[in-house]
Amino acid sequence: MQLMEILIFNDTNSAFAEFDDRFKKDERVVVSTESGLELGVIKNEKVVGDKANCLIVRLATSEDNKAYCENCKRAKALVAEIKQEADKLVPDMKVSYVAINLENTKITLNYTANGRVDFRELLKVLSNKYKSKIEMRQIGDRDETMKIGAMGVCGRETCCKAFLSDFDKVSIKMAKNQKIALNPNKINGMCGRLLCCLKYEDDFYVEMQKKMPKTNSEIETPDGVGVVIDTDCLKETVTVQLKKDDSEEIKIYPLSEIEKK
Repeated sequence: MQLMEILIFNDTNSAFAEFDDRFKKDERVVVSTESGLELGVIKNEKVVGDKANCLIVRLATSEDNKAYCENCKRAKALVAEIKQEADKLVPDMKVSYVAINLENTKITLNYTANGRVDFRELLKVLSNKYKSKIEMRQIGDRDETMKIGAMGVCGRETCCKAFLSDFDKVSIKMAKNQKIALNPNKINGMCGRLLCCLKYEDDFYVEMQKKMPKTNSEIETPDGVGVVIDTDCLKETVTVQLKKDDSEEIKIYPLSEIEKK
């Protein structure tokens, strides 16, 4: 289980402004959430979504930290146990991870599925077995990777785990803009969805394409008229097939040296 990140607002109009002087960055605190009491860590940086949707109760004690560690160990063990029950009762459900609140009164089961599933029988079995309130929460593939973490194709920790607080819309058009082969192994992340990093440079490629001549169009070069074969937005170059009477010559020109006809 991950520590919840808590934002300290510097705005005096904020509901959290009263805590500015009491809590410091990286301090652990107990917070009240819809799932009960949980352990969080103060962050003086922008956070979005449910990371800021809580009330700070107090500074965390050694007992709170001990309870959190014990709940983390128990949550990992519960994943294996619950998977066995889920495989028998709801085979279309994939158990992702389990979270337990600080008071040990609520177990949140996060799962993925290709649509809606009937987990009523599983919920009944788990409630009787663990004598605790059980919440079933369906999450997306990207949310699962964000929580669990993975190594990206770039060799670094996935962005969603490392620093992303929310997901921007990513489309196949972004991969086309960057001339990336539309191979799932090239454009999909560990979650099986389109790479979040396709979004990072999309604005640059969109702007550069406005400046670049279209493929198969005629342009003026220092060596005469030619037809555009290819363009490279990063290098800002244009590959041209020159029109000559007796031969065909292919040359690469800087964008600054050509003119659209």
